[in-house]
Amino acid sequence: MHTTPNPSQSRHLTFVRHGATEANLVGLRCGGDLDVPLTDFGRRQAAEAALRIRELRMPVGLIVTSALQRTRETAAIIARMLQGVEVIVEPAFAERRLGEWNLRSAAETQDALARGITPPGGESNPVFLARIRDAMESLLPRLAEQPLLVGSKGVARAMGELLGLPARQDLSNGQLAHFDLAAFAERSAVGCAP
Repeated sequence: MHTTPNPSQSRHLTFVRHGATEANLVGLRCGGDLDVPLTDFGRRQAAEAALRIRELRMPVGLIVTSALQRTRETAAIIARMLQGVEVIVEPAFAERRLGEWNLRSAAETQDALARGITPPGGESNPVFLARIRDAMESLLPRLAEQPLLVGSKGVARAMGELLGLPARQDLSNGQLAHFDLAAFAERSAVGCAP
């Protein structure tokens, strides 16, 4: 995570994790192949994220979200509170598909994920990272619009990994983060993005 970006810079991306779902609240895996709504608590978290954005006077000219209802609903709440900022859907920013590990406890599957095992019927980490890298590249031309990306925990983790951040991005529901995409954009421009 980085500090609040300078609004004059155009290589920063603000990220917010979607509000809580029932699965999030009870510690169950919820991949991008499981489309579940927010809880009332998750809706309040989305509203609180919008309030933080306003309080910090963070410029947001565009909201980008995956097609999952938990991210779309979070994005819609934030857009309303930021007085109608445009929301666009980019399906490639969906959470990693977890197949048979959906709705299993995070603790039960963490060791296998850490060892790089692909969930049965799910998406491998290399495939997920490639998808998120491509989605990030597609967003580069719009960074001057100061986008806010509404995504899932795994998307933030993948972005951090692709950007070479030293710490794992492990965001709570409704938590904001800032990513500096300058080096990624430079590598992408010469065809060398990781």
